[in-house]
Formats: sequence, C-alpha cells, structure tokens
Amino acid sequence: MALKKKDHLELYRQMVLIRRVEQRAAQLYQEGKIGGFLHLYIGQEAVSTGIVSVRKPQDRLITAYRDHGLALNVGISAKEVVAELMGKETGVSKGRGGSMHMADVEKNYWGGHAIVGAHIPVAAGMALGDQYMENDGVTICLMGDGATNIGFFHEGVNLSAVWDLPVLWVVENNQYGMGTAVGRASAVEQIRQKAEGYNIPNARLEDGMHIMKVREGVEPALEHVRSGKGPYFLEIMTYRFEGHSMGDPQRYREKGEVEKWEKTDPIGIYNNYLTSEKIATKADLDKVEQAVEDEVAEAVEFAENSPDPAFDTLYDYVYAEGE
Repeated sequence: MALKKKDHLELYRQMVLIRRVEQRAAQLYQEGKIGGFLHLYIGQEAVSTGIVSVRKPQDRLITAYRDHGLALNVGISAKEVVAELMGKETGVSKGRGGSMHMADVEKNYWGGHAIVGAHIPVAAGMALGDQYMENDGVTICLMGDGATNIGFFHEGVNLSAVWDLPVLWVVENNQYGMGTAVGRASAVEQIRQKAEGYNIPNARLEDGMHIMKVREGVEPALEHVRSGKGPYFLEIMTYRFEGHSMGDPQRYREKGEVEKWEKTDPIGIYNNYLTSEKIATKADLDKVEQAVEDEVAEAVEFAENSPDPAFDTLYDYVYAEGE
C-alpha cells in the first residue's frame, strides 16, 4: 500500500497526537483532574498507528486497557478522549468508561478492557460472528505480553485455530508485564512461540519502533487471515517509556535501560525517515507538531469546561436499548 506525502504526514500527526495527549494526560492526573488508573502508550505509538494504517473499515479492533492511542488512531477526537479521561459527559463513553473503556462501534473499535486478557475470548466471538455472517472483516486483537500467561489467552487462541476464525492476534511486547520482565514470567521469551502449540502461523516483528516496519509486517498477516486461511499470530517488539501505570515507581528497571530505548523513539525514527528520504521537510513536520499542540490545548480546554454526567443519568446506558 504505497503512501503519498499527505498520507505520511497524517501518520506522523497521529503519532505526535498520541504522544502529546498522553503527556498532557499525565499532567492532568498529577493535578487530580483524572482519577482511577491511567496507562500511557508513550513509546508504542508506531505499533497502533502502523496497524490501523493498513486495516480496512470492516476490520474490527479490540484491545486491552492501554487504549488511548488506538482510540485516536481510529479517528476518535482528542476532545472526546481527554473528556473521557476526565469523566465528562462529552467523552467518547460519556464519562462512564474513563481511561480503560474507550470504544466507538461506528468506527469498528470495540474498546479497551480493564481485566487482563478478558477481551481475547470476545475477539474470538466477534470473529466467529463475522465468519457465521460470511462477512469479510478481520478481527484485530491487541494485547500485552503479560496477557499471554493466563487462561483467557489459551481459550481464545485455541478456539480461533479449531474454528479457523478470521482473527489477527497481536502481542505488543513492551518487555514488561506490570513490573515483571517477560523472561521472569513466561517460559518462552519469544511470545510468538506460544502460537505453535495451537498450530497457528506466526511471526515476530523485531522493530516495532519503526512505523514502516510495522506496516510491512502487519499487511501480509492481515492478508493471510483475509484469504480464509484462519488466524495469524504476530508478536511486535516495542517498549513503553513510562511505567505500567501512573502509580508505578519503576524501581524494577535501570535508568540506562530507558535511556537506551529512548534513542529509538518511534516519533524520532519516523521524523528522520521522512526527512532523509526527502518525503517531507523539517518545516512540514514542525507545522504538523504545532497544529497538534494547538489541538491538544483546545481538547483540554474543552474537557475542563464540559459538564460531569448528571446524577439522574446514573443508570443510563447499562443495557442496550431496543430489541
């Protein structure tokens, strides 16, 4: 899928937007304006942006609780995302979901899920539904490396193989499950090997910090599933620069480790790629970054001025309306 200059600039905009929204969210959390849990996506922007850039509108997306980045990628506005983080009525989930439960069915984004791995059987169910209805969509299910050590994972992945479901399993291996390194919690450090036990074709994408590499790895995986050959399992190596959540003191990793990974910052890599390949100029990218700064400032102002959900709406949206 060849990209034009405007396409590259749009992907760059999305990555910068994710970074700025997350940075501002961290500040709002520290100011007490965001409550509960907050899991930032800083460092992993190339993964979600790369995946969404090659999916088709009929492809479903579902992920875990580190979900703000994917929400922005599918086109949920920064205003709706920040408002949801702050529990406002104008948020994408009307302030009911908060950080971990952003979703937009019209955009085929089936949300973030707070319980580790609980969305994996849901993804299998959505793929089964599409298979039953003879739809041509692929369910793209993202999860963290830590989710591959629990029962939900094995149940969902096993059934996807038994029933040849149209699902792409994507593990965002950011090297840690909460505060535990992968090697201390998983019997195999290459998570993709877990797919072997279910006879599912698989691959490990080593450079998940480079959006072009992500696109190159995800496209053939999606085509495999779309062609009716059953599920595919993709492990993408990445790194989260911040802690597991805002309450994480990060005592389990050395400062030098984080600094080493920061040298492979996905936004910096893409910036260098675009300028070195003469796809865009520094002025082009500066313009994009300034527009994002303005957009995020406007989003924060919008959220802060938005109303909280009214008390008499407490029981609204608990059940679906209609038949």
